[in-house]
Amino acid sequence: MTELFLSPIAPSLDEWMQEAKASPEAARCGMFLFHNGVVRETAKAQVRQSIASDAVTGMEFSYDREKVEAALLDAANLPGIYYIRVWLAEGHLSVGDDIMLVLIGGDIRPRVIDALQSLVGEIKNHCVVEQELY
Repeated sequence: MTELFLSPIAPSLDEWMQEAKASPEAARCGMFLFHNGVVRETAKAQVRQSIASDAVTGMEFSYDREKVEAALLDAANLPGIYYIRVWLAEGHLSVGDDIMLVLIGGDIRPRVIDALQSLVGEIKNHCVVEQELY
């Protein structure tokens, strides 16, 4: 299963996990991993480049649906990956709000970890626009 979950409200991770384990793909999955991106008050430049910055008070967030769907299909074609579900926020977000949720299931740990890192990286680097607000 590969799905971009479209909803203005973040879904329940517990419900997603229950649905994943009940899916036809579950029998081939030995591991599921979540990514839960959250708006933080420390600016990205400060974290990555040690540049002093004012505290982030929020974020404007948007995404290109077609690019996200293409990234999902690419990830679904990785060896041993059988289950992918993604939710992305939109609009104005405050510190502590969820930005994105990604659930990946696959056969073995190294493949699932690599797929999660690859998919989240692709989404963050090529599919979304994040504007930190101060």
